[in-house]
Amino acid sequence: MITRLAINGACGRMGLRLIQLAREDAELAVIAALERAHHPCLGHDIGEVAGLGRLGIPVATSLPLSERPDVIVDFSSPEGTLQVLRLALDRKIALVVGTTGHSPQQREELEAAAHHIPLLVSPNMSLAMNVLMVVLEQVARLLKGHDFDVEIVEMHHRFKKDAPSGTALQLAKIIQEQLGFGEVRHGREGVTGEKPRGEIGMHAVRAGDIVGEHLVLFSTLGESLQLVHRAHSRDCYARGALLAAKFLAQRPPGRYCMRDVLGL
Repeated sequence: MITRLAINGACGRMGLRLIQLAREDAELAVIAALERAHHPCLGHDIGEVAGLGRLGIPVATSLPLSERPDVIVDFSSPEGTLQVLRLALDRKIALVVGTTGHSPQQREELEAAAHHIPLLVSPNMSLAMNVLMVVLEQVARLLKGHDFDVEIVEMHHRFKKDAPSGTALQLAKIIQEQLGFGEVRHGREGVTGEKPRGEIGMHAVRAGDIVGEHLVLFSTLGESLQLVHRAHSRDCYARGALLAAKFLAQRPPGRYCMRDVLGL
């Protein structure tokens, strides 16, 4: 069965890679490419924008009534997500969201939508990162009560708009759930004194073209343990998102996650 896709944020770095990889998959067909109003690529053929040759799919701000995708995949902006969410709700289309940086109110709107459409929201769709999250639960649980400090360092390219990354925030949430506490401290400056017990340090690095790196450090007097994930290219995220789209097609309304997709 072929899963028909609409890509929101189609002309961005992730959107273009999704379109390129989907063309290599016989089980996927991109039928619509969506972008924000006033984007310079509006009206252009998305195949030509993506370097694939003409596909007959113009970049547009809305989904034509004649097109009926099985799933919309969103890698845009928080505002772009909410815009396409309303479209998905109106047309009862499944939605995969890889965009990060949503406000609490925007996250509430997304959660409410899961009562009406199949919805998958994930800050990171790579297989290895989702495995790391499972391992992190076990590590945090096993080290609980043994006087380990916890620090999280994330690194991304200079163009990333939100900090810390959605993945880093999710890593902190997992640790907090396992430890039962853990205030997040974003960076340090000046005379801070000794690190308080239970504080999770969070550090965001923005430089060059780093695709994405995350390090979780557990350290106590005498030893340390590090969990590290490095994305070599955006393909790990794009392939995960396309796998999620296949999974979500034909599912009943509800809130799904990458663990469901990967069977973790």
